[in-house]
Amino acid sequence: MTIKTKKSLGQNFIFDKNFLKKISSFILSDANCVLIEIGPGPGTLTEYLFDKKYKKFILIEKDLRLIDNLNKKFTSNKIDILNEDVLDFDFQNESIKNSIIVGNLPFNISVDLLYKLTKINKWPPNQKKMVLMFQKEVANRIIAKPNTKAYGKLSVVIQSRYNINKLLDVPASMFTPKPKVDGTILEFIPHNDFRSVNINSIDEVSKSAFSQRRKKIKNNMINYIEIIEKLSIDQNLRPENLSVLDYCEVAKNI
Repeated sequence: MTIKTKKSLGQNFIFDKNFLKKISSFILSDANCVLIEIGPGPGTLTEYLFDKKYKKFILIEKDLRLIDNLNKKFTSNKIDILNEDVLDFDFQNESIKNSIIVGNLPFNISVDLLYKLTKINKWPPNQKKMVLMFQKEVANRIIAKPNTKAYGKLSVVIQSRYNINKLLDVPASMFTPKPKVDGTILEFIPHNDFRSVNINSIDEVSKSAFSQRRKKIKNNMINYIEIIEKLSIDQNLRPENLSVLDYCEVAKNI
């Protein structure tokens, strides 16, 4: 199938079969799980996922031009092919409990989607695992550790809900059309370490801290100074010096 990619949809497809097999190898499913692929495009990765075990396989594709091809290639009563914007999809629906989410995410919506999959009040979520592709720079921010330049609000919020493993770097040359940046595939496993702490409070506290990351927290976290004192956190530290645990402790005491 030949189709002109849409830049507005952030379409960059992978056709290398060996590489697709490698990505597929990270997806260990069973007959009781719901497999969800975000942005299957021409269905190159879908071909390998199609043969795995699952109760249901959901493909979410925004580009209407690609839907007919997907319907022709993948025929099964276990498959639902949806022409939908993934940002509108209801990931909290009980029918997709015990799901594995897979996706070569459009770089232009990847962070918004990750927040959507994280900033939910009911935890743990329906997904038991996610294997997602991000722009390399964004992936580095997601997995960044304290005391590094990449560490910030994104790191804190996502790490407060998931254990994250870096699986694979993907060179720009692997994509069609070739983007200006490399990609990275990350694995997300939900954890319950801070499930009692409101995710919006974690987001609010970390946003306040990193709004002026070069300042000491006594200056840019002034609204939480009493809590910081109570927790015996050094007020002369800068935002990147605080751990995810520190931010969650502050958020818990709001």
